This record gives sequence, structure tokens and C-alpha cells, in this order.
Amino acid sequence: MPIVPEFTPTPEIKKPGNLFEHDEIKMKTVKLTIDGREVKAPEGTSILEASRSVGIEIPSLCYLKGINEIGSCRVCLVEVEIKGVRTLQASCVYPVFEGLTVYTNSPRARRVRRTMVELLLSDHHRECTTCVRNLNCELQNVADDLGIRNIKYTGEMNDIPIFNDNPFIIRDYNKCIKCRRCEAICSKVQEVNVYSGLGRGFEMKVAPAFMQDLSKVACITCGQCVIACPTGSLVEKECIESVWEALEDKDKYVVVQTAPSIQVTLGESFGYPVGTIVTGKLVAALRRLGFDQVFATDFSADLTIMEEANELLERLDGHGKLPLLSSCSPGWVKFCEHFYPEFIENLSSCKSPHEMFGALTKTYFAEKQGLDPEKIVVVAIMPCTAKKFEAARPEFGTKHYKDVDWVLTTRELARMIRQAGIKFHDLPDEDYDTPLGIASGAGAIFGSTGGVIEAAVRTAYYLTTGKEMDLLDYYEFRGISGLKEMEVELKGQTIKVAIAHGTGNARRLLDRLRAGEKFHYAEIMACPGGCVGGGGQPIFGTRDHKEISLNYRHNRADALDRIDYSKELRRAHENPSVKKLYEEYLGHPLSDRARELLHTYYTPRGKLPGFELENLYGESSKYLH
Repeated sequence: MPIVPEFTPTPEIKKPGNLFEHDEIKMKTVKLTIDGREVKAPEGTSILEASRSVGIEIPSLCYLKGINEIGSCRVCLVEVEIKGVRTLQASCVYPVFEGLTVYTNSPRARRVRRTMVELLLSDHHRECTTCVRNLNCELQNVADDLGIRNIKYTGEMNDIPIFNDNPFIIRDYNKCIKCRRCEAICSKVQEVNVYSGLGRGFEMKVAPAFMQDLSKVACITCGQCVIACPTGSLVEKECIESVWEALEDKDKYVVVQTAPSIQVTLGESFGYPVGTIVTGKLVAALRRLGFDQVFATDFSADLTIMEEANELLERLDGHGKLPLLSSCSPGWVKFCEHFYPEFIENLSSCKSPHEMFGALTKTYFAEKQGLDPEKIVVVAIMPCTAKKFEAARPEFGTKHYKDVDWVLTTRELARMIRQAGIKFHDLPDEDYDTPLGIASGAGAIFGSTGGVIEAAVRTAYYLTTGKEMDLLDYYEFRGISGLKEMEVELKGQTIKVAIAHGTGNARRLLDRLRAGEKFHYAEIMACPGGCVGGGGQPIFGTRDHKEISLNYRHNRADALDRIDYSKELRRAHENPSVKKLYEEYLGHPLSDRARELLHTYYTPRGKLPGFELENLYGESSKYLH
């Protein structure tokens, strides 16, 4: 059973399939027998879930609870006995009932499961030692658990070209097992509908229309399909070698920034419990990799709050469209550009924090340090595949420099640390460099849903009253509800704000706006849970789930809240480095220089024409615009 994102729906959201978990419904309890044990379970529960609830593990590959319950892989087959007759049934779709007898570990069940997995492997490019998912592949783990050492079948072994004409996600159909989990996540959760089944039988492919690369369709680059994929069929496009080359180039000055959520997720790649804060070891590891400066994107998250809070107040004064929609999630921005272009003017013009950081590194920081911007390389450690796309956008550059040169996901950074032979557990705790490493607690909570609005309200209140809020924690902004709304008092009026995470919930909010409902401010994150659930975060394989709570995204978010609580500075406007930046360089929020460096624009993508863009890898490729 893989670990997948989860939602608890708000009362107004009841559309089947758009949630990560079904609502709990009180049902009649029935008794059944599983492997000789009497078990109680709600009537209608699947055999798979009833078995797992009592510690009996049944292997599966296509199953995602509440998302993909289709019984297609047949790996979860068990024997069911009714009136003395035994039949094989897919446990993930077979409901329990009173008196049912189930055999999950009978010789027949084990034999058939082995056969099903051997058939999958017969048409699978078994490049395990060189696959990015090696040792963390669900197919590999199931095959090992079933004791498969030889494959009796010789498949046709497809040889399909790898689709990688984009800077964010690689699609390798030769490793696809047709589980359709990517399709389910994309259609039922994100509601983008990029994937569908093309063709029939052995020739069927789960792919975008006409087998196009993801850059040629309305993909929002969120990477939730990568998180859902049980094999290496969908992976982020690595740029590790390019970062190594920059670090080894004596003529380059390489600066790295880490997104807020990385400090509470990187540890999972090295065996730490979910929600462990590893900030000090993260910094130490980056220094040992050879980066010249190690900074925190939390700093520019504080800066984003200064700009966006002032932008909100400006719009409340009638200068600009309401509601103001946050723009720090590039997957959400691309979703808006594709599906709701009429709201592009509502998007905050603020660049995302990592892009702001890149722009300042090659201007303000370069001037202070006497560095040639041509020789500065900015590397961003992000929780997100969409950040790779964002860094390649032509809108994100200052003068003739790209704001951010390379984006590494959390997973890529973990690989680099291993490649360097660094023993993560043994590292001492070290601090970020200054001045671009100083951040408030408000910058940290950017990494989870609701954090942007909570941080913005803290600062907007001060900007309008000249006083600090007595109570900093808006608990109603937090939690896992897919769509939250509340009212706050600001500038002498009641402001209606909304928070949505996962683009399926963003769609519901925007449809309400289309229908004429009024809001003043909305935070939208493409990934469920916000950045803590990003498409570049650690992936849990089948063997991990036994020790990891299904609430893993909550645990990550709680860790960010603990960082916030631990900070002496908890408001963005209190950050002394941000104050100094305005005094020395930007002047004030929304100044001409601030607008030039820290703000941008967005483009409708309805017709999906192509354009040439020099991508992150020095190749000429076509990207959507």
C-alpha cells in the first residue's frame, strides 16, 4: 500500500473522486474470516483494507485508496470461499460481507500473484541498477517479496522512445505497468486530465493525447503523477550533473537556496521519521558539496510577503482586480493560464520566492560582494517539479540573466549527498549564511497550505494599524480541508479570504468566482498540502508504509509550524535583512526597482502554440506558452 496524499473535504465539496480519502460513513459492521482469524469490518469495506486493518499485508500495484480502486494489476488476488466454493478475486475491489471466508496466503493465491508479476516483468525494461527508483520501486519490492528469481515468460518487450522534451518530467513507457495511477491522480485529484488510456490490450498506453510529450499538452507540471507512479516510468528530469559541473568550475561562484519545506522532508531520504527537522544537517551537507554560499529561500519568502501584503492593500484601495490570487505556486499559475485565463489579472504580480531570490543574488548580492553576475550560478533546492518549468520560463530573468539557473528536487539533493559519500546522520548542525539566510517564522510556514495567507495577514495587519497582532497563529488557516474560507478584519473592513490546495479544489473555488461570489484574497497551491506535498518530495515505497502514518503531510506541516514557533522573529516585516535590503537597494515595497526585480507577468495558454526556448540543459526545445 503506497503512501499517497489525503484530503478531508469541506462541507460544500462532495464531488466523488476529487478527494484523497473518502468521508467516514457509519456502516454496519460484519464478521468475516481472514486466514483463520475472525475479523470485524464495516460492511462494504474491501478485503484489501479489511486485511490491512489487522496487519495482514496483501501486495498491490494499481491501488490508491479513494483514488484508483480498479483491480487492474491483479496482484492483490486472494481466494474467497462461498458455500464451499473457492474463487480468485481482486481484493482491492471485492467488498466484505457477513460470513465471508478469505485466504490471502494460500498456495493458489501466491502462485497466481507470482504469475501476474512475472507477466508485468516480461514487458518491463529491467534496468534496476541504473533506474532512479532502484531500491524504492514498488514493482521491484513486490517481486522481491514474492520471491521471483526467474521469469518464465518472454514478452515482446516494447522499445518506445523516452519522452523528455521538457525541463520537468521524463516519461518512459518501457517501464509503465499500466496501473493508471498517474491518470487517476491527474483526473480525480488535480482535475487536469492530461493522461488517458490510448489503444487496447497489449498496445494500450496511459499517455497524453496522441502520445505527445507533456510539454505539448495542458500539463501543469505539478509532478503528482511522479509521486503516484509505482515504478520509474515517471521521474523528474535530473540536472545533477550540470550542478556538479558548476561546482567543479573554478570560475563559477555557486549559490544555493533551500525552500522552507526541504528542512522538514530531506531527512526522510536518510531514514529519519516524517516531520524531523534537519535544518542544520541540510546546511552542513550543502557546504560539503562545495557550494560557495548556502542561503534560505525563507528569506525571500519574507520578502514576498512584504510585496504581496502591500499589493493586497493597494488592490483593496481600488488599484487592481480583486480577489488577489497568490502566485508562488508555479503549478497553480500554469493551471490558471490554461484553464482560467480570465483570472490572470487577479494573480499577484510577485515572483515566487525562489525566483525573487535568484534575481537579488545576481543584482544586490553581486554588487555587495563585488561579484560578476556572469559568473554566479544560482541553484534552488525545491520540493517541486513545477519549479523546474518555472525556472525555464522566459518571464523569469533579470537583464539577460536567468534568475535561477538550476532546480534540484529534494530527491535529487539526496542523491547528490549519497554520490559525495556524505554520512548525513554524522553531520554537525550548521547555520545558513547571511544576509540572505536570515528568515522569520512567517517565511517557514510558506511550505504548507495556508501559510502564505497567515504570513501575509500578520504583516498586512501591522502595515494598516502600525501595531503588532497579539495572536499570531490563525489555526483556521491550517489543516487539510481542501477548501477553507474565513473572514479577517483588515483596514477597517471585513476581508473574505480563501485557501485551496490541489488544483481540483482550486477549480471549485474559481468556478465560484466565475459565478459571481466575492472574495478579497485567496491562496492557492497546486500540490495537496502545499509544498510539503510537492511532486519533488521523497516518495515512500511499499515497504515504508507500515511505519509511516497516512498523515505524513500533516507531520511535515506540523514541523514547519514548530520552526515558526521556535523563531524569535515571526513576522516578515521584522526581518532585519529584509529591512536593510529595502533601505540599501529597493527603497520600499512596490518601488520601481522592486517591480523590476521582484515582479512579473503571466500569459494565457488556451491555444497552446509552441515557441522556441533555450532550456535549462542548453538544448533548443519547444515549450508551451
